[in-house]
Amino acid sequence: MAKLLVKLQRYFRRKPVRFFTLLALYLAAGSLVFLHSGFAGEPTVTGSQRGPGAGEGPGLPYLGVMQLSRGFKAAATMPEGGRRHGPWFKSTSKEPAERAKAGDYGSTRSRALRGRSGREKEEDRGKGWGHTSRYIGCYVDNTRRRTLRGVSFFDYKKMTVFRCQDNCAERGYLYAGLEFGAECYCGHKVQASNASESECNMECKGERSNICGGVNRLSIYRLELAQESARRYGSAIFRGCFRRPDNVSIALPVSQLMLNMSVDKCVDFCTEKEYPLSALAGITCRCGFPTTLFTLHEREDEQLCAQKCAGEEFESCGTAEYLLVYQTQVQDNRCMDRRFLPTRAKQLVALASFPGAGNTWARHLIELATGFYTGSYYFDGSLYNKGFKGERDHWRSGRTICIKTHESGQKEIESFDSAILLIRNPYKALMAEFNRKYGGHIGFAAHAHWKGKEWPEFVANYAPWWATHTLDWLRYGKRVLVVHFEDLKRDLFVQLQRMVGLLGIAACEDRLLCVEGQKDGNFKRSGLRKLEYDPYTPEMRKMINGYIKTVDTALKLRNLSGVPDDYYPR
Repeated sequence: MAKLLVKLQRYFRRKPVRFFTLLALYLAAGSLVFLHSGFAGEPTVTGSQRGPGAGEGPGLPYLGVMQLSRGFKAAATMPEGGRRHGPWFKSTSKEPAERAKAGDYGSTRSRALRGRSGREKEEDRGKGWGHTSRYIGCYVDNTRRRTLRGVSFFDYKKMTVFRCQDNCAERGYLYAGLEFGAECYCGHKVQASNASESECNMECKGERSNICGGVNRLSIYRLELAQESARRYGSAIFRGCFRRPDNVSIALPVSQLMLNMSVDKCVDFCTEKEYPLSALAGITCRCGFPTTLFTLHEREDEQLCAQKCAGEEFESCGTAEYLLVYQTQVQDNRCMDRRFLPTRAKQLVALASFPGAGNTWARHLIELATGFYTGSYYFDGSLYNKGFKGERDHWRSGRTICIKTHESGQKEIESFDSAILLIRNPYKALMAEFNRKYGGHIGFAAHAHWKGKEWPEFVANYAPWWATHTLDWLRYGKRVLVVHFEDLKRDLFVQLQRMVGLLGIAACEDRLLCVEGQKDGNFKRSGLRKLEYDPYTPEMRKMINGYIKTVDTALKLRNLSGVPDDYYPR
């Protein structure tokens, strides 16, 4: 054997061309075997699964229905007669149009087939989660007047059909619609005309095998909830007791006499009529929007509304003079349209804050109040994926209404022509930023982080910055409007008016009232998670209290109100 190898070695040394030729043939043969394995194993449809007339006529292959095990639910099904590419080969939008003609993934017909098979899987998938769904078609949508007028949320990275359906079903909505591959809308009524199925042609950002609408086109599903009671008023928000407005028929334009009145009947009626407010006035149910005629700013003693409902002994239904008001699941779309500035901004306005002071929440409010996107000194992909489309623009682009920044220091501050300075209680701000750092924008830090070395180190580094950040902006900033986070929570309408005024936008009162109803959005952490112990040591408190006094003095020296009383722990 050794002699044979030596002879082969000598032979190929004399004739190297033959050696490389044989090597190339060997590699080519191996590649052919590999390619063949990719085409092998095509799923087949048994005769019992074929419908009547299956296979009749050339060129009309029966698509079949495959029963897949749980492990293969995500696999995309393809027509039996179509060519199947291996997983390493996927067509893209950059490939020649000839591929589409051959029935490849890039074609409109193929996208429709994939969307249909994906929809069938989603309909089956929902059965195990308290709801089923039925695809009803592609519909026209309008940013000024939405087809589905319930809640909405965006995710430009992980949106799927099931995620949208599940969120809408959880809130009791009857319809779920997906648009632009990443936007989810819920509603109780479809108020638009059908569009061609070919116009719903955008893949879901989080699931390429499914279609999630198109440009101004909604892929809509009808949700069949497991329990009828899930559609009741359980997620309606109690707004309080209010005196009947003077022009009640204008302020609350839709009404219905209900001799057997109850809260759920009135809420269901206004939800069906697509109004965000449901007002109970004894045996009359009224529906409308918050407007300057009915602002919901002057609450009355709830005892004035404590008249028993005719149809529910343990509920109050208000009186003819004092209305008991609930906010329904219907989203007030008067403040939901957003866009970039039509012309380049002449001035750069900063939305400045210490991290954890509510900057993301303030951006959400400003976008709703003005109708324009906000920008950022940084780029946060997670915020862009959640709907802050100005996040990708360079902060000097001039296309956004204001710029988020946590920067301090003379050079950075003097780059802006004016600023909204958002200040928050340092005890709350430090905990919020610690939660963001270790749990994400609306998540929470783990218990181990609070108990470990991370928290003491964080306080030692960030507490001084809380003070210097405010002091630097007061010293170097031009036209600085100070807004306390606590005041914004307590009196959103007035504080938002001040903020919008600095931005040079004429504040529309009805739009600001709309913002009040949508104030939390998807970007505000739902309160700090209660810890079993106080994370601040006496040494930490002594240090932070000193910084609070320093900031309070600096504000008062500029004839501004000092820090709120609740900054000091009691």
